[in-house]
Amino acid sequence: MGDVSESFEYGLNATAKEFDGINKYIRITDIDDTSHDFILDNVTSPDIDLDNAENYKLKDGDILFARTGASVGKTYIYRPSDGLVYYAGFLIKAQIKKNINPEFVFQNTLTKNYKKYIAITSQRSGQPGVNAQEYSEYRIMMPNREEQDKISIYLRKLDTLITLHQRKCNEQ
Repeated sequence: MGDVSESFEYGLNATAKEFDGINKYIRITDIDDTSHDFILDNVTSPDIDLDNAENYKLKDGDILFARTGASVGKTYIYRPSDGLVYYAGFLIKAQIKKNINPEFVFQNTLTKNYKKYIAITSQRSGQPGVNAQEYSEYRIMMPNREEQDKISIYLRKLDTLITLHQRKCNEQ
């Protein structure tokens, strides 16, 4: 994964406060376990001077990885429709290179191979964890950009369909 990413960066060390109406703060618990979407039910803001937090703003296609605890390996891909979002300290951001489809990379984090890598790599004597270096060492097969785009569109549509059907089932 290191070959497809510009960088891996650790998140903002700030507590959460009541949502200020503009600045959202995403933590591990704000990422849905099933859909991997940003849970917008109880949005918070970072309790810190945001003038010095520019590096912690998410940009289109950034991928977040949970780095420790029971949620280690959980991922989220930022989409502009989520608004202005800062990411918290127990998350690692991968900024995907411009010539790579970030959705394709994200979809690779939803596979059995990825889950197996996380299960093996996260084993520690204490709490499970995967650091930025270990995430960068995860191997993905990369087809050409045209194929990445086609695969990503197909899988995103499938994910959306599954989510819609799941919501219908939950309503009944």
